[in-house]
Amino acid sequence: MKFKILVLSLILSLPVFGQHYVLDSITPEYGHLINFEANTFQYASESPYFQKFFADLDSVYLGKKKKIHIFHIGGSHIQADIYSNKIRTYLQNINDVSLGQRGFVFPYHLAHTNNPTNYRIEADKSQWKGYRCSVSKDSVAWGLSGVSAAFRGVEDEIYVKSNYRNYTKKPYTFNKLRVFYNTWLEDYDINIADSTLVTLDTINYAGMYREYRFNRTLDSVALNLKIKDTACVSPEFLLMGMEFMNDDPGIEYTSIGVNGASFAWYNRSAYFEKQLQLYKPDMFIISVGTNDAYMPKSSFKPEEFRAYYEDFIQMIQRANPDCAILLTVPNDDYYKKSFPNPNTAVQQKIIMELTKKYNMAVWDLYSIMGGLGSSNKWYKAKLMPRDRIHFTKLGYSIKADLFLKALVDAWAESTHQDKDLLLTHFKNLDE
Repeated sequence: MKFKILVLSLILSLPVFGQHYVLDSITPEYGHLINFEANTFQYASESPYFQKFFADLDSVYLGKKKKIHIFHIGGSHIQADIYSNKIRTYLQNINDVSLGQRGFVFPYHLAHTNNPTNYRIEADKSQWKGYRCSVSKDSVAWGLSGVSAAFRGVEDEIYVKSNYRNYTKKPYTFNKLRVFYNTWLEDYDINIADSTLVTLDTINYAGMYREYRFNRTLDSVALNLKIKDTACVSPEFLLMGMEFMNDDPGIEYTSIGVNGASFAWYNRSAYFEKQLQLYKPDMFIISVGTNDAYMPKSSFKPEEFRAYYEDFIQMIQRANPDCAILLTVPNDDYYKKSFPNPNTAVQQKIIMELTKKYNMAVWDLYSIMGGLGSSNKWYKAKLMPRDRIHFTKLGYSIKADLFLKALVDAWAESTHQDKDLLLTHFKNLDE
Protein backbone atom coordinates (compact mmCIF):
# COMPACT_ATOMS: atom_id res chain seq x y z
CA MET A 1 0.00 0.00 0.00
CA LYS A 2 1.47 3.32 -1.08
CA PHE A 3 0.77 6.49 0.82
CA LYS A 4 -1.14 8.85 -1.41
CA ILE A 5 0.40 12.32 -1.51
CA LEU A 6 -2.93 13.77 -2.56
CA VAL A 7 -4.59 12.30 0.52
CA LEU A 8 -1.91 13.71 2.80
CA SER A 9 -2.22 17.14 1.19
CA LEU A 10 -5.95 17.02 1.87
CA ILE A 11 -5.36 16.04 5.49
CA LEU A 12 -2.78 18.76 6.10
CA SER A 13 -4.93 21.45 4.48
CA LEU A 14 -7.76 20.91 6.94
CA PRO A 15 -8.14 23.07 10.06
CA VAL A 16 -5.69 22.38 12.87
CA PHE A 17 -7.23 21.01 16.07
CA GLY A 18 -4.08 21.48 18.10
CA GLN A 19 -4.23 20.45 21.70
CA HIS A 20 -7.97 20.62 22.29
CA TYR A 21 -9.63 17.52 23.72
CA VAL A 22 -12.46 16.77 21.27
CA LEU A 23 -14.10 13.56 22.51
CA ASP A 24 -16.69 15.33 24.66
CA SER A 25 -17.79 17.65 21.87
CA ILE A 26 -17.90 15.04 19.09
CA THR A 27 -19.77 12.33 21.00
CA PRO A 28 -23.29 13.56 20.06
CA GLU A 29 -22.45 13.51 16.34
CA TYR A 30 -19.88 10.73 16.03
CA GLY A 31 -20.27 8.68 19.22
CA HIS A 32 -22.33 6.00 17.45
CA LEU A 33 -19.24 5.18 15.35
CA ILE A 34 -17.08 4.43 18.39
CA ASN A 35 -17.11 1.33 20.57
CA PHE A 36 -16.12 3.11 23.78
CA GLU A 37 -16.14 -0.12 25.80
CA ALA A 38 -13.32 -1.47 23.62
CA ASN A 39 -11.21 1.64 24.22
CA THR A 40 -8.86 0.19 26.82
CA PHE A 41 -5.25 -0.89 27.22
CA GLN A 42 -6.20 -4.53 27.57
CA TYR A 43 -4.08 -6.60 29.98
CA ALA A 44 -2.11 -3.54 31.19
CA SER A 45 -3.23 -4.20 34.78
CA GLU A 46 -1.67 -7.68 34.61
CA SER A 47 1.67 -6.50 33.19
CA PRO A 48 4.58 -5.69 35.55
CA TYR A 49 6.14 -3.72 32.70
CA PHE A 50 3.17 -1.37 32.56
CA GLN A 51 2.97 -1.14 36.34
CA LYS A 52 6.54 0.18 36.31
CA PHE A 53 5.85 2.54 33.42
CA PHE A 54 2.73 4.01 35.03
CA ALA A 55 4.58 4.46 38.34
CA ASP A 56 7.22 6.48 36.47
CA LEU A 57 4.53 8.48 34.65
CA ASP A 58 2.85 9.15 37.98
CA SER A 59 6.11 10.52 39.35
CA VAL A 60 6.28 13.09 36.56
CA TYR A 61 2.60 13.96 37.06
CA LEU A 62 3.33 14.61 40.75
CA GLY A 63 6.12 17.02 39.82
CA LYS A 64 9.16 14.80 40.30
CA LYS A 65 12.05 15.21 37.88
CA LYS A 66 12.42 12.01 35.91
CA LYS A 67 13.33 11.02 32.36
CA ILE A 68 10.87 8.85 30.43
CA HIS A 69 11.39 7.85 26.81
CA ILE A 70 8.49 6.66 24.64
CA PHE A 71 8.97 5.28 21.12
CA HIS A 72 6.13 5.04 18.61
CA ILE A 73 6.68 3.26 15.29
CA GLY A 74 4.41 2.80 12.31
CA GLY A 75 3.80 3.63 8.66
CA SER A 76 2.24 6.71 7.08
CA HIS A 77 0.03 7.42 10.11
CA ILE A 78 3.17 7.96 12.17
CA GLN A 79 5.32 9.63 9.49
CA ALA A 80 2.69 12.36 9.26
CA ASP A 81 2.97 12.66 13.07
CA ILE A 82 -0.48 14.17 13.50
CA TYR A 83 -2.14 12.01 16.14
CA SER A 84 1.20 10.90 17.63
CA ASN A 85 2.21 14.55 18.04
CA LYS A 86 -1.06 15.28 19.82
CA ILE A 87 -0.29 12.46 22.27
CA ARG A 88 3.27 13.79 22.63
CA THR A 89 1.96 17.27 23.39
CA TYR A 90 -0.53 16.02 26.00
CA LEU A 91 2.25 14.24 27.87
CA GLN A 92 4.84 16.99 27.57
CA ASN A 93 2.37 19.65 28.74
CA ILE A 94 1.45 17.86 31.99
CA ASN A 95 3.38 20.33 34.16
CA ASP A 96 6.65 22.25 34.45
CA VAL A 97 8.82 19.12 34.60
CA SER A 98 7.18 17.02 31.87
CA LEU A 99 8.76 18.57 28.75
CA GLY A 100 11.64 16.34 27.73
CA GLN A 101 13.96 16.89 24.79
CA ARG A 102 12.56 16.74 21.25
CA GLY A 103 14.96 13.92 20.49
CA PHE A 104 15.31 11.93 17.29
CA VAL A 105 13.80 13.29 14.07
CA PHE A 106 14.27 12.75 10.36
CA PRO A 107 14.47 15.44 7.62
CA TYR A 108 11.73 13.95 5.41
CA HIS A 109 11.69 17.17 3.40
CA LEU A 110 15.18 16.35 2.08
CA ALA A 111 13.97 12.86 1.14
CA HIS A 112 11.17 14.45 -0.93
CA THR A 113 8.36 13.15 1.25
CA ASN A 114 6.02 14.70 3.81
CA ASN A 115 7.61 16.14 6.93
CA PRO A 116 5.79 16.55 10.27
CA THR A 117 4.83 20.16 10.84
CA ASN A 118 6.30 20.49 14.35
CA TYR A 119 9.98 20.88 13.33
CA ARG A 120 11.88 21.98 10.22
CA ILE A 121 15.09 20.81 8.57
CA GLU A 122 15.78 22.74 5.37
CA ALA A 123 18.41 22.69 2.64
CA ASP A 124 18.56 22.83 -1.16
CA LYS A 125 16.40 19.74 -1.62
CA SER A 126 17.08 19.68 -5.37
CA GLN A 127 20.53 18.35 -4.43
CA TRP A 128 19.16 15.57 -2.24
CA LYS A 129 17.56 12.23 -3.07
CA GLY A 130 15.38 10.22 -0.73
CA TYR A 131 15.33 6.48 -0.16
CA ARG A 132 12.68 4.62 1.86
CA CYS A 133 12.97 1.08 3.16
CA SER A 134 9.37 0.57 1.94
CA VAL A 135 10.29 1.15 -1.72
CA SER A 136 11.50 -2.08 -3.29
CA LYS A 137 13.75 -0.41 -5.87
CA ASP A 138 15.54 1.63 -3.20
CA SER A 139 18.69 0.08 -1.83
CA VAL A 140 20.88 2.09 0.55
CA ALA A 141 21.83 1.93 4.21
CA TRP A 142 18.97 2.64 6.61
CA GLY A 143 18.99 3.10 10.35
CA LEU A 144 16.38 3.85 12.98
CA SER A 145 14.29 6.12 10.76
CA GLY A 146 13.90 3.65 7.88
CA VAL A 147 14.51 6.59 5.51
CA SER A 148 17.78 8.06 4.25
CA ALA A 149 18.50 11.27 2.33
CA ALA A 150 21.56 11.19 0.07
CA PHE A 151 23.67 14.19 -0.91
CA ARG A 152 26.17 13.77 -3.76
CA GLY A 153 26.86 17.39 -4.64
CA VAL A 154 29.64 19.78 -3.69
CA GLU A 155 28.23 21.96 -0.91
CA ASP A 156 25.00 22.79 0.93
CA GLU A 157 23.78 24.45 4.11
CA ILE A 158 21.36 22.58 6.36
CA TYR A 159 19.20 24.69 8.66
CA VAL A 160 17.57 22.83 11.56
CA LYS A 161 14.83 24.25 13.75
CA SER A 162 13.48 22.27 16.70
CA ASN A 163 10.20 24.25 16.86
CA TYR A 164 7.82 25.01 14.04
CA ARG A 165 4.09 24.45 14.39
CA ASN A 166 4.08 22.67 17.73
CA TYR A 167 1.79 23.08 20.72
CA THR A 168 4.09 22.60 23.70
CA LYS A 169 3.72 25.29 26.36
CA LYS A 170 7.47 25.83 26.30
CA PRO A 171 9.62 25.66 23.16
CA TYR A 172 12.07 22.83 22.61
CA THR A 173 15.71 23.74 23.15
CA PHE A 174 18.92 21.77 22.74
CA ASN A 175 22.53 22.06 23.82
CA LYS A 176 23.63 18.98 21.90
CA LEU A 177 22.91 17.86 18.36
CA ARG A 178 23.53 14.45 16.88
CA VAL A 179 23.71 13.95 13.13
CA PHE A 180 23.31 10.30 12.06
CA TYR A 181 25.03 9.44 8.76
CA ASN A 182 27.28 6.93 6.99
CA THR A 183 30.37 7.49 9.13
CA TRP A 184 32.19 4.69 7.30
CA LEU A 185 32.71 7.11 4.39
CA GLU A 186 34.70 10.30 4.79
CA ASP A 187 33.79 12.05 1.57
CA TYR A 188 32.33 15.13 3.28
CA ASP A 189 32.92 17.51 6.14
CA ILE A 190 29.87 18.52 8.15
CA ASN A 191 30.32 21.34 10.61
CA ILE A 192 28.29 23.86 12.57
CA ALA A 193 28.22 27.09 10.56
CA ASP A 194 28.95 29.22 13.64
CA SER A 195 31.95 27.45 15.12
CA THR A 196 31.95 29.74 18.18
CA LEU A 197 28.91 27.82 19.47
CA VAL A 198 30.75 24.49 19.62
CA THR A 199 32.51 23.29 22.75
CA LEU A 200 32.92 19.65 21.72
CA ASP A 201 32.75 17.85 18.37
CA THR A 202 33.01 14.04 18.38
CA ILE A 203 32.28 11.19 15.99
CA ASN A 204 30.84 7.87 17.19
CA TYR A 205 31.62 5.44 14.40
CA ALA A 206 29.80 2.52 16.04
CA GLY A 207 26.60 4.53 16.56
CA MET A 208 27.04 6.24 13.18
CA TYR A 209 26.64 9.80 14.37
CA ARG A 210 28.51 13.04 14.95
CA GLU A 211 27.67 14.91 18.14
CA TYR A 212 28.11 18.63 18.69
CA ARG A 213 27.94 20.19 22.14
CA PHE A 214 27.17 23.88 22.45
CA ASN A 215 28.07 26.59 24.92
CA ARG A 216 24.41 27.65 25.25
CA THR A 217 20.94 26.31 24.60
CA LEU A 218 19.55 26.80 21.10
CA ASP A 219 16.33 26.26 19.24
CA SER A 220 17.91 26.33 15.77
CA VAL A 221 21.31 26.03 14.13
CA ALA A 222 22.88 25.87 10.66
CA LEU A 223 25.33 23.23 9.43
CA ASN A 224 27.70 23.37 6.47
CA LEU A 225 28.12 20.25 4.36
CA LYS A 226 31.06 20.30 1.94
CA ILE A 227 32.89 17.72 -0.12
CA LYS A 228 36.50 17.18 0.96
CA ASP A 229 37.92 16.53 -2.51
CA THR A 230 36.06 17.51 -5.68
CA ALA A 231 38.02 14.81 -7.53
CA CYS A 232 36.37 12.15 -5.38
CA VAL A 233 34.58 9.53 -7.49
CA SER A 234 30.94 8.85 -6.53
CA PRO A 235 30.91 10.77 -3.23
CA GLU A 236 27.97 10.24 -0.89
CA PHE A 237 26.70 11.69 2.37
CA LEU A 238 23.82 9.57 3.62
CA LEU A 239 21.78 11.39 6.26
CA MET A 240 19.87 8.97 8.53
CA GLY A 241 18.45 11.33 11.13
CA MET A 242 19.15 14.00 13.73
CA GLU A 243 18.63 14.28 17.46
CA PHE A 244 17.87 17.43 19.43
CA MET A 245 19.27 16.80 22.92
CA ASN A 246 19.47 18.53 26.29
CA ASP A 247 20.00 17.59 29.93
CA ASP A 248 16.44 18.27 31.10
CA PRO A 249 14.27 15.60 32.71
CA GLY A 250 10.78 14.94 31.41
CA ILE A 251 8.99 12.89 28.78
CA GLU A 252 10.60 12.33 25.39
CA TYR A 253 8.37 10.96 22.64
CA THR A 254 10.12 9.62 19.53
CA SER A 255 7.95 8.82 16.52
CA ILE A 256 9.35 6.70 13.70
CA GLY A 257 7.25 6.37 10.57
CA VAL A 258 7.78 5.47 6.93
CA ASN A 259 5.06 5.78 4.31
CA GLY A 260 4.12 2.28 3.15
CA ALA A 261 6.24 0.52 5.77
CA SER A 262 5.58 -2.97 7.11
CA PHE A 263 7.59 -5.27 9.36
CA ALA A 264 9.20 -6.79 6.27
CA TRP A 265 10.27 -3.37 5.02
CA TYR A 266 11.64 -2.28 8.40
CA ASN A 267 13.58 -5.53 8.42
CA ARG A 268 15.63 -4.06 5.55
CA SER A 269 16.98 -1.35 7.88
CA ALA A 270 20.29 -3.02 8.66
CA TYR A 271 21.24 -0.52 11.37
CA PHE A 272 17.83 -0.19 13.04
CA GLU A 273 18.64 -2.30 16.08
CA LYS A 274 22.16 -0.95 16.36
CA GLN A 275 20.82 2.59 16.68
CA LEU A 276 17.92 1.53 18.91
CA GLN A 277 20.52 0.15 21.31
CA LEU A 278 21.62 3.75 21.92
CA TYR A 279 18.37 4.21 23.82
CA LYS A 280 16.54 2.38 26.55
CA PRO A 281 12.85 2.98 25.78
CA ASP A 282 10.51 2.91 28.75
CA MET A 283 7.48 2.38 26.54
CA PHE A 284 7.37 1.26 22.93
CA ILE A 285 4.15 1.59 20.90
CA ILE A 286 4.01 -0.70 17.87
CA SER A 287 1.61 0.63 15.23
CA VAL A 288 2.91 -1.43 12.32
CA GLY A 289 0.49 -3.71 10.50
CA THR A 290 -1.72 -1.92 7.99
CA ASN A 291 0.71 -2.40 5.12
CA ASP A 292 1.48 -5.99 6.15
CA ALA A 293 -2.16 -6.90 5.48
CA TYR A 294 -2.96 -4.61 2.55
CA MET A 295 -3.44 -7.37 0.00
CA PRO A 296 -6.02 -9.95 -1.10
CA LYS A 297 -6.96 -12.47 1.58
CA SER A 298 -5.31 -15.25 -0.44
CA SER A 299 -1.96 -13.43 -0.38
CA PHE A 300 -1.81 -12.68 3.33
CA LYS A 301 0.47 -15.00 5.33
CA PRO A 302 -0.57 -14.93 9.00
CA GLU A 303 2.35 -16.94 10.35
CA GLU A 304 4.85 -14.74 8.54
CA PHE A 305 3.19 -11.68 10.10
CA ARG A 306 3.36 -13.38 13.52
CA ALA A 307 7.06 -14.17 13.09
CA TYR A 308 7.94 -10.62 12.08
CA TYR A 309 5.92 -9.16 14.96
CA GLU A 310 7.47 -11.50 17.51
CA ASP A 311 10.99 -10.77 16.24
CA PHE A 312 10.29 -7.06 16.62
CA ILE A 313 9.10 -7.47 20.22
CA GLN A 314 12.24 -9.44 21.04
CA MET A 315 14.43 -6.74 19.47
CA ILE A 316 12.82 -4.09 21.71
CA GLN A 317 13.40 -6.31 24.73
CA ARG A 318 17.07 -6.62 23.81
CA ALA A 319 17.27 -2.82 23.98
CA ASN A 320 15.44 -2.79 27.33
CA PRO A 321 14.16 -6.01 28.94
CA ASP A 322 11.89 -3.93 31.22
CA CYS A 323 10.24 -1.94 28.43
CA ALA A 324 6.43 -1.70 28.46
CA ILE A 325 5.40 -2.62 24.92
CA LEU A 326 1.97 -1.56 23.69
CA LEU A 327 0.80 -3.61 20.74
CA THR A 328 -1.87 -1.89 18.64
CA VAL A 329 -4.34 -3.52 16.27
CA PRO A 330 -4.50 -1.57 12.99
CA ASN A 331 -7.60 0.37 12.02
CA ASP A 332 -10.17 -1.13 9.70
CA ASP A 333 -9.48 -0.28 6.06
CA TYR A 334 -10.68 -0.91 2.53
CA TYR A 335 -8.51 -2.70 -0.02
CA LYS A 336 -8.11 -0.54 -3.14
CA LYS A 337 -11.03 1.62 -1.99
CA SER A 338 -13.42 -1.20 -2.90
CA PHE A 339 -13.45 -4.08 -0.42
CA PRO A 340 -13.43 -4.32 3.38
CA ASN A 341 -10.10 -5.90 4.32
CA PRO A 342 -10.66 -9.19 6.23
CA ASN A 343 -6.95 -9.60 7.01
CA THR A 344 -7.09 -7.13 9.90
CA ALA A 345 -9.31 -9.51 11.90
CA VAL A 346 -6.62 -12.20 11.49
CA GLN A 347 -3.98 -9.73 12.66
CA GLN A 348 -6.16 -8.90 15.65
CA LYS A 349 -6.16 -12.53 16.78
CA ILE A 350 -2.38 -12.83 16.37
CA ILE A 351 -1.68 -9.56 18.19
CA MET A 352 -3.90 -10.59 21.10
CA GLU A 353 -2.02 -13.89 21.40
CA LEU A 354 1.36 -12.13 21.36
CA THR A 355 0.17 -9.62 23.94
CA LYS A 356 -0.63 -12.44 26.34
CA LYS A 357 2.53 -14.40 25.52
CA TYR A 358 4.80 -11.45 26.35
CA ASN A 359 2.67 -10.11 29.22
CA MET A 360 2.24 -6.72 27.57
CA ALA A 361 -0.83 -4.60 26.69
CA VAL A 362 -2.86 -3.97 23.54
CA TRP A 363 -4.93 -1.09 22.17
CA ASP A 364 -7.46 -2.53 19.72
CA LEU A 365 -8.34 0.28 17.33
CA TYR A 366 -10.01 -2.21 14.97
CA SER A 367 -12.66 -3.03 17.58
CA ILE A 368 -12.91 0.60 18.73
CA MET A 369 -13.84 1.64 15.20
CA GLY A 370 -16.46 -1.11 14.93
CA GLY A 371 -14.64 -3.95 13.17
CA LEU A 372 -14.91 -5.08 9.55
CA GLY A 373 -16.30 -2.42 7.24
CA SER A 374 -16.39 0.31 9.89
CA SER A 375 -13.94 2.48 7.96
CA ASN A 376 -16.67 3.09 5.39
CA LYS A 377 -18.88 4.55 8.13
CA TRP A 378 -16.00 6.73 9.30
CA TYR A 379 -15.47 7.82 5.69
CA LYS A 380 -19.13 8.76 5.27
CA ALA A 381 -18.83 10.80 8.47
CA LYS A 382 -15.81 12.58 6.92
CA LEU A 383 -13.42 11.19 9.50
CA MET A 384 -11.44 9.31 6.83
CA PRO A 385 -10.62 10.23 3.21
CA ARG A 386 -11.82 8.13 0.28
CA ASP A 387 -9.00 5.59 0.62
CA ARG A 388 -10.52 4.52 3.98
CA ILE A 389 -7.02 3.83 5.28
CA HIS A 390 -5.93 7.17 6.68
CA PHE A 391 -7.88 9.74 8.67
CA THR A 392 -8.85 13.36 8.25
CA LYS A 393 -7.48 15.93 10.67
CA LEU A 394 -10.53 15.52 12.91
CA GLY A 395 -10.28 11.75 12.59
CA TYR A 396 -6.69 11.81 13.80
CA SER A 397 -7.63 14.16 16.63
CA ILE A 398 -10.34 11.74 17.75
CA LYS A 399 -7.89 8.86 17.48
CA ALA A 400 -5.38 10.69 19.71
CA ASP A 401 -8.03 11.45 22.33
CA LEU A 402 -9.26 7.85 22.35
CA PHE A 403 -5.67 6.77 22.94
CA LEU A 404 -5.29 9.32 25.75
CA LYS A 405 -8.52 8.16 27.41
CA ALA A 406 -7.37 4.52 27.32
CA LEU A 407 -3.94 5.51 28.65
CA VAL A 408 -5.43 7.54 31.51
CA ASP A 409 -7.81 4.76 32.51
CA ALA A 410 -5.00 2.17 32.66
CA TRP A 411 -2.69 4.62 34.45
CA ALA A 412 -5.34 5.49 37.06
CA GLU A 413 -6.09 1.83 37.71
CA SER A 414 -2.39 1.04 38.17
CA THR A 415 -1.51 3.94 40.49
CA HIS A 416 -4.92 4.42 42.17
CA GLN A 417 -5.37 7.90 40.78
CA ASP A 418 -8.89 9.26 40.30
CA LYS A 419 -9.32 8.68 36.56
CA ASP A 420 -11.90 11.46 36.17
CA LEU A 421 -9.65 14.01 37.82
CA LEU A 422 -6.67 12.78 35.81
CA LEU A 423 -8.52 13.04 32.51
CA THR A 424 -9.90 16.46 33.48
CA HIS A 425 -6.30 17.60 33.97
CA PHE A 426 -5.50 16.71 30.35
CA LYS A 427 -8.74 18.19 29.02
CA ASN A 428 -7.75 21.57 30.46
CA LEU A 429 -4.11 21.68 29.38
CA ASP A 430 -4.90 24.07 26.54
CA GLU A 431 -6.67 26.60 28.79
